[in-house]
Formats: sequence, structure tokens, C-alpha cells
Amino acid sequence: MTEQGTLKYTADHEWVDVDGDVATVGITAYAAEKLGDVVFVDLPAVGATVASGAIVGEIESTKSVGELFAPVNGTVEAVNDAVVASPELVNSDPFGEGWLIKVKFTELPQLLSFDEYSALVGE
Repeated sequence: MTEQGTLKYTADHEWVDVDGDVATVGITAYAAEKLGDVVFVDLPAVGATVASGAIVGEIESTKSVGELFAPVNGTVEAVNDAVVASPELVNSDPFGEGWLIKVKFTELPQLLSFDEYSALVGE
């Protein structure tokens, strides 16, 4: 794992970048590697209400299908159309161009630090 910065993480292998009251969400490089080559991404619609821990999307790879969980309660403010059109961005740049959704939230739940997430995945 190479990304630390100010990112937070979930036990569901998602990273969360908080900017004010908006959380940008993607999957970690660890998750992208475990999934294998991502071939399809299904994301919620802009304006959708999401609940922390609820399934909000799907990531399909050549090896398996994974679910995307909302790390916060809120409203989807943006989805990454580039990743829908080119799912391989999840593998090639999971912490950059491979981001998935932006959610405007009212309260930030307890999330994992880089060190806590690294311990969780054994890295």
C-alpha cells in the first residue's frame, strides 16, 4: 500500500477522502489487486440517498463480483463516469482517476487510519 496522506479507510476496503462535508470514495489498491482486472462498475445515481454500510454499487472483475458500500450517510453528489466507461481505471489508478463516488454527508462515522487499515490487511 502506498497511499497514506489524509485518507481514511473502511473494513470493506474502501478509501475515503474528506473535503468539508463531501467524501470521495474509491476502493483501495489492495482490493483492486484482489479483485483482478475490473471489467464493469455499477454506481448509484447522482442524487441518490445512501446509508452507511449499505450496498450502493457493484464492481465486477474477471475473477469475481464485489460490492461497493457507502461509508457515510448522505446524498450522492457525483459519480465517476470515466470509471464506468473505463473500469480498468480502478486497477491502474485506484487512488486517483479510479475514484467512484462523492457523497455529501452530515456526520462522519469512525473510519480506519492508514495504520489500522494496513494492520487489517496484514501489510
